[in-house]
This record gives sequence, structure tokens and C-alpha cells, in this order.
Amino acid sequence: MSINQFFRILWARRLLIGATTAIALLLTMAVAVVMPPRYEATSRLMLDIVKPDPVTGETIAAQWARAYVGTQLQLVTDPRVASRVAERAGWTDSAEFAQEYRDSGAAERMDFQRWLAERVIENTTASMVPGSNILEITYASTTPEPAAELADLVRDAYVDQTLEFRQEAAQRNADWFDQQTQEIQTALAEAQEAKTDFERANGVILTDDLVDTDTARLRALAGSTPAGQVQTMAGGGVAPSAGQLAQIDAAIAAASRTLGPNHPNLQQLRQQRNALASSVAQESAAQPRMVTTGPSLSSLYSAQQARVLENAGAANEARRLATDVLVLRDQYQQTAARAAQLEQEARSSESGLTLLNDAIIPQGKVFPNYPFLLIVSLAAGLGIGVLAALLLELFKRRIRGVEELQLIDAPVLGAMHAQSGSDKQGASPFARLRGESYAT
Repeated sequence: MSINQFFRILWARRLLIGATTAIALLLTMAVAVVMPPRYEATSRLMLDIVKPDPVTGETIAAQWARAYVGTQLQLVTDPRVASRVAERAGWTDSAEFAQEYRDSGAAERMDFQRWLAERVIENTTASMVPGSNILEITYASTTPEPAAELADLVRDAYVDQTLEFRQEAAQRNADWFDQQTQEIQTALAEAQEAKTDFERANGVILTDDLVDTDTARLRALAGSTPAGQVQTMAGGGVAPSAGQLAQIDAAIAAASRTLGPNHPNLQQLRQQRNALASSVAQESAAQPRMVTTGPSLSSLYSAQQARVLENAGAANEARRLATDVLVLRDQYQQTAARAAQLEQEARSSESGLTLLNDAIIPQGKVFPNYPFLLIVSLAAGLGIGVLAALLLELFKRRIRGVEELQLIDAPVLGAMHAQSGSDKQGASPFARLRGESYAT
């Protein structure tokens, strides 16, 4: 279909198009008059998605920000939030709403509280201001004052519900961690008791780094000089303080490899060695049978090594029990710390939302917007009229030009065109009226 054909059809069906346009305009205006007016008020708040949580210090990751925002938008129109709004607005005590609820027949599908919540949800919309983290809550009402009041009520109810969700989740997790802490504490006490009983029964004592005393003494002897000698009794037994002196000598030898001669730790070891040497000398003087010659450190090392090998099984078992204690103690500290943190979160009043401005009473109606309705009705009427004209033309086709005959390959013998000026007087009356060309 050419442009000329299209406009010829529109001109031929102009009465139909005009009628549909007029009908659409009249219907739109009638609906605008019958429908109640609508006022909208907007309340704003800010989502603190980029600010760390004041309690936990956590922030929302960028990949989860979109999901978080979407969740908050849905939460604004959640029935729990809407129920709070209806209760705070006094709707639950309204006899008018109660009668409307009974007349609506909704009692078979939902209770009165949910029915009121649905009314709030129907008039509430939430959206984000483009390019920001500001959330707008809009409420629509038939009068301006309730629109502003209810917009603020929805915002406050949403903030309270968000805070309640955070506190409930934190308290629920805190209770679970408290239970785990108690169970771990019981297991820790049992493991500590088992470790102590085993050490007492087998004579094994472990240091803080899980090394038994026999192994520690063997390491000390291994670090001393092979040529060193210790004070021994004539009967071959080691003097009471001689073993400790050997350990300090070994510690001094080991520290001398990494510390300077004037290091405080090395000097302290030397002072301890001098004091212990004095004790050895006093023991030698008190026992006449004690001599200054005895087995070498290598002999002491061999004896201590045999003792370590003899008690290796008991030492390993004690080490395993001690490891269990350390693991349980670490778990206890972690769960106790997490439980305390969650308890603090449960008592926190931080909702992650910042209130901005309150809603302002709207000065104008958003419906009916007569200029907008006029434009929409005219566009709809014209569209429907044009569509109806084209459909009518499709089912009842007419020839209105020479080119239309050419489209169907019909032979054209001649064509008559409208004449201008005095030539029109000689034209046929039908041609003068239509001002078109005709073919035969």
C-alpha cells in the first residue's frame, strides 16, 4: 500500500475515525469524572549499603548490592509492614473498615488484619532514585493529608520491621552459638581432666609448646659442649644441682649462636648459671664423698636419650591429649566471642537505614490529569479509528486510483482527471465533486 492509498483510505473513512476519537474522548472524560481523585505523597530514606556496620564492621559486597536493594523494595510492601501501618493508623479499630470488610466477602479468604494490609499494599509503591542509594516510598490516597501521613507511617513501619528482622536473626544465631559454647566447654573440661589424669598416672609433664620434660632435658644436653663435665658423686650419681647446671650450660650455648654477648637474655642465663654453680659447690662441700670428676656430658646424653625412648609412647599420648585440649580451647574462644558479638547485634538499634525528609502534603492531584488524559484519549481514539478504517477497507475493498488497478494487473483504457478553472465546467458532475481521477 502506497502513502497515497493510505491517505485516501483515511479521508474516505474520516467520519469513522472522527467518531471513534470523539467516543474515546467522551469515555475518558466520563471515567475521569466518576473515578475518585488520587493524591500521592513521598517519604525518603537512605540505604547505608556503602557504610560499614557499626557493630560488626561488615559492608555489603558489590555483587550483593543489587539483590539487597531488591529485597528492601519488596520488604516495603510486605504484609508484616503493611499490618503495622494499618494498626498505627487506627484502621483495626475502625467500624467503617470492619463493615466494608464484611460487605466485601473477603472474610472467606483472609482475616481482617490481612485485608487491611492488602489495602495498604495496593496504594504503596517503592523505588530507588536513579544513580543513588535513596529509597522513595510513595502512598496514594483520595485526600492529600492521609497520603502524607500514611507515607511516613509506611516508612517508619519499614524501618522498625527491618530492625526487628536484624535483631531476631542476631538473637537466633546468638542462642545457637551459646549452645555450642556450652557443649564445647563441657568437652574441654573432660579433655583437660583426661590429660591431667594421664600425665599424673604416667609421670609425664608437658610444657606450653607440648614438649615433655625428658625431651627438653635431652635437647639441653644436645646443645652443650661434648668436652664439658658435671659434678658427680664418687658413687657415680650426679649431684642434685648438676643436671640443672648442664641444662643452663646447654641453653647458654644455644643462645650464644643467635644472641650477642651483651644481650639481656644471655646475661640473665649467665647469672642463673653462676648462682647454680654456687649451689653445686655448696653441695660438693656438704658431701665429702663428692668429687669433681665424673661421667662426661655424652654419658648423660646417652642416659637421657634412653629415658626419652623408654617414655616415647606415653609422651606421644600426652601430646595428643594436649592437642585436643588446645583445639577445644580455641573453638571455645571463637564461639564465645561470636556469641558475644551476636548478643551485641541483637541489642543494637542500628537498622542500616537513615531517615531523610518527611512526606509533604501534596498540593495537586495526580489523577485525574486532564491534559494527559486528553492527549491519551485523542491518541487512543485516532489509533482505534485508523485500525477500524484499515480493517473495513480490507474486507470491503474499493478502487480509488489508477495505481490501485495497476497493483492487480487490470488493463487501463483511460483516465479522467479533475480539471481546473473553466475546464471544470465541462467535466462530469461526479468528477467535479470527487476531484479524483477515474479509469476505464
